[in-house]
Amino acid sequence: MMMERPAVEERIAVLETRELPGSESRIDCAFFLGSSAGTLDVDRELEIDVRAGRSSWIFIFDKNCEDREVINFKNSSTKLTMPGTVTDSIRSAKRKRSASDKGSSKRARSASSEEDPQAQILLLENEIFESKKNYNNIARLIGISRDGSEGPDASILAAISLCRVFTKLIISGALQKTKENSEKEIVVIRWLKERYSEYKTVLVEMLGQEDTASTALTLCMRMLKVEGQHLRTGQDYSFPTAFLTDMVQALTRPESDSGARKEFSEKFVEEYDDIRYFTQGAIQKILGGADSRPMNEDSFNSVYEILTSIASVPESKEELEDFYVPGPKQKNHALYSLTQHKKRAQEAWLAVMKMGMDKDRRKMVLAKITDCIAPWFIQPELLMDFLTDSYNSGGSTSLLALSGVFYLIREKNLDYPSFYRKLYSLLDSGLLHSKHRSRFFRLLDTFLSSTHLPVVLVASFLKRLSRLSLHAPPSGVVAVVPWIYNLLKKHPQCLFMIHRETRGEEAKKLLEEEGLADPFSMDEEDPMLTNAIDSSLWEIVTLQSHYHPNVATLAKIISEQFTKHAYNLEDFLDHSYSSMLEAELSKDVKKIPVVEYEIPKKIFMKHEADSGLEDSLLVKLWTFK
Repeated sequence: MMMERPAVEERIAVLETRELPGSESRIDCAFFLGSSAGTLDVDRELEIDVRAGRSSWIFIFDKNCEDREVINFKNSSTKLTMPGTVTDSIRSAKRKRSASDKGSSKRARSASSEEDPQAQILLLENEIFESKKNYNNIARLIGISRDGSEGPDASILAAISLCRVFTKLIISGALQKTKENSEKEIVVIRWLKERYSEYKTVLVEMLGQEDTASTALTLCMRMLKVEGQHLRTGQDYSFPTAFLTDMVQALTRPESDSGARKEFSEKFVEEYDDIRYFTQGAIQKILGGADSRPMNEDSFNSVYEILTSIASVPESKEELEDFYVPGPKQKNHALYSLTQHKKRAQEAWLAVMKMGMDKDRRKMVLAKITDCIAPWFIQPELLMDFLTDSYNSGGSTSLLALSGVFYLIREKNLDYPSFYRKLYSLLDSGLLHSKHRSRFFRLLDTFLSSTHLPVVLVASFLKRLSRLSLHAPPSGVVAVVPWIYNLLKKHPQCLFMIHRETRGEEAKKLLEEEGLADPFSMDEEDPMLTNAIDSSLWEIVTLQSHYHPNVATLAKIISEQFTKHAYNLEDFLDHSYSSMLEAELSKDVKKIPVVEYEIPKKIFMKHEADSGLEDSLLVKLWTFK
């Protein structure tokens, strides 16, 4: 049920404007205060559904700071349906009030304001609009919003009220000096600017608090837009970069609200080119600019979240058209330059990479190199220091670093001669036992996909993995064999490693008498010097006698005709001991296996002489005591 409205007749301003169907009135948005959660749907009627544990307030705004409505809910579940012409009905009701009604309303307002802090806030706001003599009320509202002495609801309400006040003052030009201003007026303007700066500080503080962050973000962005539009001080374009930098710093603190940060990223950074441009500049300034501000290392995750939320890179300057603050008239401005946008992103990411980060955070950055980072760089060679340091970390970090290097080689034509030597060095004894084995094979398949690679290089990778498979678990071997098959199909010059004929009677006789010494050098670090091309893949033939029947069967594909175009590597990468055992146990048994028809009573000891049973082979060969 709808509770009785407060006696105070409050006023409301605009934050976001929406047109009411069937009416010339326009409606903005609704604020839900307290612990409430609500939905606002403007369709044929305005429906507000509030679930609150305590008093909740909903404010409806119109565009011209007139005819506003406030409703107070105190029940745990309250639903209000108002017609779309609510604003018009309020306007007509106000016109019909008599002078005596207005007087009684003011008396009721005064009486109520003494009891209700929220009503007092609305009264202070009304008085500011009525006369410049009441500008001191601004300082009182700032005090209420800052100290929270009247409760969290009153603090938020005061901030909303100040948003309406400063919006109207800025639009009307009350914060800008002109030649016609007297000395007293200049003093007032200076005082208003100081209060406005103080108010922005309060909003930034609220932005860093979980319970007020969402509302504070809406108010901050509203004031950012108003300031950018109307406080240009004679310039063609002026974006409030200092204010945005303070906001970004508040949102990237470790204790900041993740919901507000996500909302900022999705609704503003992703949607508007100017917000993205200046946010990247703010991050660069916060982390490592000439006037950088101190940032806790734990803020890395917050900065990373904002930067990686930018889904795509604009491909031409014609795409730079979505501005939150109306863009400059000069078409040669940096906002219209694709190069400048990329440069901002490049500087922001370089500042992140210079932060002290552990291995996990380094992996987070490396995982986004190809998708979110490198496409922004106008100088991709600047990434090489970070990638080289990451490679030296070892393990899966090295693999991710080489993935980034390979992207730069392929997409940015960057020269990196030692790439395949570094990749070859990652093929060690622990690779096929590693939990990153499947990721490695996916990337290795990409790295060696080019048909223009030297045959001796490809042969080295084939031979080294074949040798490592001799000591690998079955799950690792079943990934190596199909990979070798596919690589041999891509590079048929290597096929004689599995089909090399010995020519000449003397050579055959020598081979029969002395055997073959494998010319492959396992200890050689340079894949171009291993002599693998002169060797053979005898290791795969050896695997055809593997104890695991699946491995033995799979290894035989090397000895058969290469009729299959290629194996789908994904079918073999994620196997483990458990998955292979489950696959065996789930098979239908077509033929009953042969078992002992008579279970022996003793295995490690001799049977009694009169039992008539034969002793086991173990007892015949060994004596157990």
